[in-house]
Amino acid sequence: MAETFDAELQDRLMRYAAVETQSDADSPGAPSTEVQLDLLRMLERELTAIGAAEVELTDYGVVLATIPGTAPGPTIGLLAHVDTAPQFTARGVRPRVIQGWNGDDITFPDAPDLVLSPTDFPYLAQKTGHDIITASGTTLLGADDKAGVAIIMTAARHLIQTPEIPHGPIRIAFTPDEEIGRGVGKDLPRDLKADFAYTFDGGAVGEIEYETFSADAAEVTIEGVSIHPGYATGKLVNAIHLASKIVQTLPQATLTPETTAGRAGFLHATEMFGDAARMTLRLILRDFERAGLEAKGRLLREVCAAVQSTEPRAKITCEIRPQYRNMRYWLEHDMTPVTLAQGAAREIGVEPVSKPIRGGTDGSRLTEFGVPCPNLFTGMQNIHGPLEWISVQDMARARDLALALVRRAVG
Repeated sequence: MAETFDAELQDRLMRYAAVETQSDADSPGAPSTEVQLDLLRMLERELTAIGAAEVELTDYGVVLATIPGTAPGPTIGLLAHVDTAPQFTARGVRPRVIQGWNGDDITFPDAPDLVLSPTDFPYLAQKTGHDIITASGTTLLGADDKAGVAIIMTAARHLIQTPEIPHGPIRIAFTPDEEIGRGVGKDLPRDLKADFAYTFDGGAVGEIEYETFSADAAEVTIEGVSIHPGYATGKLVNAIHLASKIVQTLPQATLTPETTAGRAGFLHATEMFGDAARMTLRLILRDFERAGLEAKGRLLREVCAAVQSTEPRAKITCEIRPQYRNMRYWLEHDMTPVTLAQGAAREIGVEPVSKPIRGGTDGSRLTEFGVPCPNLFTGMQNIHGPLEWISVQDMARARDLALALVRRAVG
């Protein structure tokens, strides 16, 4: 039974990962890409097939469903996102499984020079004998967060087919566009109809997270003065030079992702594009505290103003918009969802670990909108790149956690 149960997780992740679902921050649609609807519609069909109730694909691209309760208790939401990160190619994903991994270096059929080594990744070194899923070497895998989707779908089917398990009503939501900060819009908290919820979007077994970054996004536009370079003396203002000066003026040694860790936030330049006449610079701002986030915004504006002062003929604008806020600000007033998940983890023999996430989840926005939503582990590792991997046995622990926490909620 356990082997069949685990095989379902493996099969679901392999099928879901093969569907292209990359999101696009430059697209205004919801979802931002049509390809996400391929998986969303598949999940809509599969939820209907396993007997879920109230299955719908909303006009804003979220699949919702209900598992009716078998006992009085709170309504719990279970969420995962279907999109994959824009940072690395996700077209033509070829997932493969290494059954009973023997502990040796893992190589990739489509990238002979790529190596996933337990020497480099201590968490992998703990998984000898596990069934390891990776992509083929030229794409990411998409376990972030299709592992969460597979975990929730497997748990949902089991609960529907095993009505003797006591649980309250369960609401399922599969969201698009989490990777670009648009997974939770204003309508989802109302439509979810949950007392509290959980995202299955975390990493190592045991992680139960209730503190995330707060996040803003910035776009700096530099308009220069364009003229034929042969007649440019004293007239040309090159926007490329000014954009580069802004990047170089920002602190490089103490305020970038590659130079910070723990609770230190950062300013991260993610894109720079354009030409000598006009350049666009995009950045993300991250900090665990509101004051720290505001300070980073002030710093960016000050740098832009300083560069502007060196060339009054240019026009530099800096727009900063909110993305999400640290879920701790709300959860610390009522830790019930967190303590429930911690107790469920111990029940299945997993010691819970809670540490700040140097990122965010759909739960950050959902919590801000009034639905408390901690983040739970799936097992995913090395996300957003070709070395991404996950253990089927780790996914099984996450599935067991989902089943335990819905039982405990009515206990």
